[in-house]
Amino acid sequence: MMTDWEPRLRRALADTSEQPPRPMSRLELPLNMDKLLLTPALLKSLRPAAVLAPVIRRQHGLTMMLTVRSDRLRSHKGQISFPGGRRDEGDASAAANALREAEEEVGLPPASVEVLGYLDDYPTMTRYLVTPVVGIVSGEPEIRPCEDEVAEVFEAPLDFVLDLRNFEHKLLSREGLNVPFFELNFGRHRIWGATAGMLWNLANKVAETA
Repeated sequence: MMTDWEPRLRRALADTSEQPPRPMSRLELPLNMDKLLLTPALLKSLRPAAVLAPVIRRQHGLTMMLTVRSDRLRSHKGQISFPGGRRDEGDASAAANALREAEEEVGLPPASVEVLGYLDDYPTMTRYLVTPVVGIVSGEPEIRPCEDEVAEVFEAPLDFVLDLRNFEHKLLSREGLNVPFFELNFGRHRIWGATAGMLWNLANKVAETA
């Protein structure tokens, strides 16, 4: 039986598609610098990637699965992210990209995931253009993290990550520019940067269906 959150998720994502033109996530930069910095030439130079935002059906309600990146990785060690990565030539779509990466990183079978829709594309400082794919997972998936990439897998209640009041708006000083970002703290886990930005995007989409 669907919870109240599930039909809202479905309504919020029903009209989304990975086909171009894709909407771009607002980075909340001052003075509308999003439009000045994200020129067509720059966007074209970004490498395509995708992540899966897996929503898990649990007896107590829906949860969002997240990972802690391994210290063995070259970048963003210890940070919290969704399973995902750069698009391979064999990936037929962003959804295929996200599902492949989720299987490789946490052992999530692609057949267990129903793709509900897509969040806005998110440009990262590591020069990727990430398409977030939201999927709902059936059954009780057996999670098998890849130790080379994932240090930990955890789940946060969906009603927590979709509550706009739980997000904090902060500033990071980088090369003389104060760059705003979102932060979401769940227990000992600090979710920030691109992952928090994607969750903020999802929370706003769902809030609009209320």
